[in-house]
Amino acid sequence: MKNLPRITFDPNIMGGKPCIRGMRVTVGTIVGLVASGHANSDILKAYPYLEEADIREALAYAAWRVEEIELPLAL
Repeated sequence: MKNLPRITFDPNIMGGKPCIRGMRVTVGTIVGLVASGHANSDILKAYPYLEEADIREALAYAAWRVEEIELPLAL
């Protein structure tokens, strides 16, 4: 995975899901809002503690994850 410092993982926050800067805002929430057609400006109004770079990194993380391939272990 490329360096995405704004994406954090903590089992005590949102069950360990990827979040934005340790806050209780998941990457999935941000990606879902963008996919639903919400403009970045609308997202930033709804979540004033987020920054434009948070949205970009959430999308970058999602793009990386969708390209990742899981292979079964050979026994």
